[in-house]
Amino acid sequence: MNENLFASFIAPTILGLPAAVLIILFPPLLIPTSKYLINNRLITTQQWLIKLTSKQMMAMHNTKGRTWSLMLVSLIIFIATTNLLGLLPHSFTPTTQLSMNLAMAIPLWAGAVIMGFRSKIKNALAHFLPQGTPTPLIPMLVIIETISLLIQPMALAVRLTANITAGHLLMHLIGSATLAMSTINLPSTLTIFTILILLTILEIAVALIQAYVFTLLVSLYLHDNT
Repeated sequence: MNENLFASFIAPTILGLPAAVLIILFPPLLIPTSKYLINNRLITTQQWLIKLTSKQMMAMHNTKGRTWSLMLVSLIIFIATTNLLGLLPHSFTPTTQLSMNLAMAIPLWAGAVIMGFRSKIKNALAHFLPQGTPTPLIPMLVIIETISLLIQPMALAVRLTANITAGHLLMHLIGSATLAMSTINLPSTLTIFTILILLTILEIAVALIQAYVFTLLVSLYLHDNT
């Protein structure tokens, strides 16, 4: 119970060297590939899920937007596998670090916005001033829309960081309570342990949902600018 509550969020090191890069590169190794003409059930299911996800995200895009399909599919797979690996005991979740999430959100958001200004500059500028705006409110609305545009990558990163961090903290607290109650009251321990199992199932769902939400919002930003 005296363990530091935020110890699991500290970036790990090996012999004094940061190991975060190795951890970030590890999830792609878990994606199976096949060299045979006929795939097994695992790879077939994986390909079906990837095709279903990409079809849902790319349905609203035009030809130019669909050129991002490989990047968006790779992004959702990377975030999902990283979140799921972080649920393992004594593991580190890179997506709990705001700096990493910003490093993913800012380039993708900036790429979509720059594409919008290059291809549809009139439509891009029209977002700053809705049609029919009263003249006295024009300066204020331009400032508000500019701030809302610039805050989008921060909102992406903070949403992912907060959801993953909150789930890990709650699992840590309930796990510590289960361990402490095991020597005091067995029925209460079983009840808390059941809650912990249900929370773990919920966190698996949250890990997948947050990966989908992050990628879907990037896809929506891309749709608005293509």
